[in-house]
Amino acid sequence: MSDQNPYDKLGVSEDASFDEIQDARNRLLEQHSGDAKSLELIEASYDAILMDRLRMRQEGKIKVPERIRFPELRVQFPPKEVSTPREQSPAWLQRILDQPTTADVLLPGAWYLGLSAIGIFYPATGDQVLQLVLVVGVGISVYFLNRKEGKFGRAVLLTLIGLILGLIIGGLVASGLSPQISLFGLNTEQFSTVFTFILLWLISSFLR
Repeated sequence: MSDQNPYDKLGVSEDASFDEIQDARNRLLEQHSGDAKSLELIEASYDAILMDRLRMRQEGKIKVPERIRFPELRVQFPPKEVSTPREQSPAWLQRILDQPTTADVLLPGAWYLGLSAIGIFYPATGDQVLQLVLVVGVGISVYFLNRKEGKFGRAVLLTLIGLILGLIIGGLVASGLSPQISLFGLNTEQFSTVFTFILLWLISSFLR
């Protein structure tokens, strides 16, 4: 065995292609996986063939593929990272949307639920109660937005936008659904107030 040349040891001819040499090496490694001495001989033969092919290439006798000429330069590329849904969303959306904790959602939700109950179940005092709960609701939105980012001006601006949109859209919806909401004992002002609180809750919980 020791007198055999490296090609014979791998069981390939001297004009074998690199793929054939590599397949023979891998096959022998698998066959002799438990024999350390045989594995060492197989690797030594493979290295000897590489060196022989390099020598022949330098002498201009053969054209050697890049992967056999420079096997040490084979690069193992790291696996691609899988992007999360948030990483795949547009940059502008990532800047305005937040990933709130459970407390960030439940705390303002509890406040707005209580204010909605006050506006609905205490209608006898008229618009004064609705105006008061709206003021409190605005303060709650500003507080929770400012607590997350520490940007008071931005918190006020987002809250005012939510307040205006809530009152306008809520009033329009209430006008179109007046017969339906009256079945629940609500008037237009009460419905638009509750609608505004839902919008402010969404803003204070999910915007930054």
